Amino acid sequence: MLHHFNQANFEQEVLQSDIPVMVDFYADWCGPCKMVAPIVEALSKEYEGKVKIGKLNVDESVAIAQKYNVMSIPTLLFIKNGQVVDQIVGAIPKPSIQQKLNAL
Repeated sequence: MLHHFNQANFEQEVLQSDIPVMVDFYADWCGPCKMVAPIVEALSKEYEGKVKIGKLNVDESVAIAQKYNVMSIPTLLFIKNGQVVDQIVGAIPKPSIQQKLNAL
C-alpha cells in the first residue's frame, strides 16, 4: 500500500514507524518524478509489511523538504528508527532502489 506523507502525519508515520520507511519527495509538475512514480507504487506492494513506502509532495510540505535538505526531486530518503540512513537523488531504475530497500 502506498502511503501519503505530509506535515500532519510525518512524525508519526515516518519518524516513529516501527519498520523502515522510504519517502519519495516529489511534485506534480516534475517529469522525472512521474517516471519514478510507477516504480514506487509497485515497490510499495512488494515490500508491504517490511518497508513502509510513501510519497511526500514538496510543494505541500515545504518545511519537511527543507529540513531534509531536499534540493532536487525526485529524492528518495530511506529512514530507519527515525534517522536517514540512505538517499537517492534523481530517477533511477527499479533494481537500484530495490538494492537500497534490501539493505534496510
